[in-house]
Amino acid sequence: MSSPAAASSRLSDLIALAEQPSSERRRELLRSVTDMFFTHEGHGAGEMALFDDVMNKLAGDMETAVRAELAQRMAGAHTAPSSLLRNLASDHIEVARPVLERASGLTDADLEHVARTQGQEHLRAISQRPAVPMSVSDVIVERGDDNTLGVLLGNEGASLSREAHERVVDRAAANPALHEIVIDRQSLPVDLLNDMYFMVEARLRDTIMARNATIDPAELEAALEAGRKRVAAQDGALPADFAEGEAYIRNMKARGDITPRALAAMLRNREMTRFLLALAELAEIDFHTARRIIDRRELDALAIVCKAADFDRSLFLTFAVLILDRDADAMGKAKTYGELYSALPRETATRTVRFWRMRRTTGDVAAA
Repeated sequence: MSSPAAASSRLSDLIALAEQPSSERRRELLRSVTDMFFTHEGHGAGEMALFDDVMNKLAGDMETAVRAELAQRMAGAHTAPSSLLRNLASDHIEVARPVLERASGLTDADLEHVARTQGQEHLRAISQRPAVPMSVSDVIVERGDDNTLGVLLGNEGASLSREAHERVVDRAAANPALHEIVIDRQSLPVDLLNDMYFMVEARLRDTIMARNATIDPAELEAALEAGRKRVAAQDGALPADFAEGEAYIRNMKARGDITPRALAAMLRNREMTRFLLALAELAEIDFHTARRIIDRRELDALAIVCKAADFDRSLFLTFAVLILDRDADAMGKAKTYGELYSALPRETATRTVRFWRMRRTTGDVAAA
């Protein structure tokens, strides 16, 4: 094995040869310099600068296949010439991929520069690194298409900010292909996980419920606090008769007349705003969540609300039949949901509803 001094002397001799016009000779020279680089570790700063200069000069004129070979070797180096790595990382994807996926010598700033200036294949390569810094992940969420986003989310080594996770959930609302990978992401904040409940199919709702059942109470409280600002910005416009309905329910509450039987009567009479306000009052959720459940005929979500509020099964079934009255098989579907209601543990329902109650807390604070 040659000494560092001998390698440095040999490298100086090769610098002059790097000026030769023969592409074949320069290709051989590049391989020789690369072999020399890997002959020993611990290159000093001056020697590393010489390697950086020579390799950049030689690689710049080489065809893609030669640069790709160089990139493969440099991607696994413990230390590598920094300028060379940056140039390889911004090269054609055939060259850049191994460096972007594996090279430890790229700084956060290097990766962020590539993420801001290159295309989707470069973003996907960065997304597969063992660890993706938060600043880089946030750029990928901002610039990446849905395929790229799926690669990033599938990598638990990628750190995402709270804001990036919120953007991911908003993106998933428009693309069902992202639903499963978003829900499967272990680092997704639990309040955002529960925001996904109303977007996804039954199988994925079961996954959310199972996750809720295992959440530590301290983590739950932290998640509720983190989600309040997001919730306040999302709630939509109120119906025209909201003020009248609110006054009506307020008077009923003062008289102690808000009862499960009164709710059923309102629903039968199609007094929807009053019913939603009364349901929100008894279940301690907000109006917007109640309206979303009923408007979309989300009977499994209604089962969760009713179970958390400790309504009896017969009242839930009454609600279900009235909501499904336009459905030819309303009774059969209500029976199915009744079985779901009976099997649902109240503790699990209560944990999930706590996320929906967050909206009510936000509204109370805003009104105070």
